Amino acid sequence: MSPIITAILVGSNLGLIFLLMSVPLGLRTVRLSRLVPTDRQRLWQALWPLGADAGWSGEILSAEALDEQGMVRIMLSWEGRDGKPIERRSQLSDVVEGSSFSMRVIDDTALDVSFWTDYRETVELVSEGGGTRVTLSQTDRYRGLAFLVFRYFAMRRELGKLRRWAETGRYRKGGWFEHPLSQVGFAVLSALILWPFFGLHLGGLALAAILTSVVALHELGHMAAFRLMGHSSARMIFIPLLGGIAIGGRPYNSRFEVAFVALMGAGFSAFLVPIIIAASVLASAEGHKASAALLAALAGCAALFNIANLVPVWKFDGGQVLRQICPGPAALALASFFLLSAFLAVGWRAGFSSGFLLAAGAVFSILSLLTMSSGVKPRYELQPIQTVDRLAMAAALLAVFIIHGYGVLWASARLI
Repeated sequence: MSPIITAILVGSNLGLIFLLMSVPLGLRTVRLSRLVPTDRQRLWQALWPLGADAGWSGEILSAEALDEQGMVRIMLSWEGRDGKPIERRSQLSDVVEGSSFSMRVIDDTALDVSFWTDYRETVELVSEGGGTRVTLSQTDRYRGLAFLVFRYFAMRRELGKLRRWAETGRYRKGGWFEHPLSQVGFAVLSALILWPFFGLHLGGLALAAILTSVVALHELGHMAAFRLMGHSSARMIFIPLLGGIAIGGRPYNSRFEVAFVALMGAGFSAFLVPIIIAASVLASAEGHKASAALLAALAGCAALFNIANLVPVWKFDGGQVLRQICPGPAALALASFFLLSAFLAVGWRAGFSSGFLLAAGAVFSILSLLTMSSGVKPRYELQPIQTVDRLAMAAALLAVFIIHGYGVLWASARLI
């Protein structure tokens, strides 16, 4: 890619990340309404936390009133860090029996109380014709569009499933977005979006497909790590242009778990890169030049993508690993400087210009600043990492970095 196209692609990603994760939006209310063809009292029993059908979606396992002022304890089906259901205390207010109520979350066993400071949700039911007009609204303070958009679609899905439950008496889990076929479609769309950046020809399409496959393999490593850490479910979501994200089935329980899951994205590919290199060498020896070049491009792309994920940016895998294994700020700063210097050294040896490397360092610094305030604080501190685990993760990080560094240098020697 030319420098101009590269700058456009990087600038677009930085701008999109800022909009999704960092732009201050202040207090915002998401409000959606839908006509549901059923009796208002039936819907009240479903949406009122203490109603007879409050468990219609399987989200609420049980609920009980704690006092006469509207304080309730709710047990949710979502798993907490200990594998047990999340427990939440909420305050009900502005209750009009059978018509409306508001609710604030006081605390729960998963997230720090600061997460719920500005959150408030409201339910309104109004009889309309032969059905009921259901209006849901959620108010919160947002930084970035991502969570605001997520809540919009979550409420939209809830209303759709409520209507289906009212009509059939059955609740269907999941939806089209996370369906495997939809995710394959998003992966294809991601490759098509990237295609023009590599050139609108067959080689450009091959490179776009390779990069998309590399992202999928990286997230597959995270998913495997989630399962090894005891998550009963894990899934991958493709986000066109931005890449993909692996999501576990419960909150993290320990610092070792955070480090292990973060490292396994690149760690999984570290097992594949040497195999791909060997296959490329074999194909070249057998005279299959096109196949050898394609495999070399795959190895180089996988190595470069994964080693870039190991740089000490706040939300990148390398940054997450270092924050768990470094015993203090001084050690973290030293390790971050060493890792970033090693990355730039690999880039210099691979033939990248000093200007490009300086720009890359600046981009990583900006990314770290954009994402450092986007985390969600857990209710309780994670279990500390043991010394032996700290040393093991440090050694694994170094090994994975060396393997991918070698992959970058090997591929650059054959493709440049």
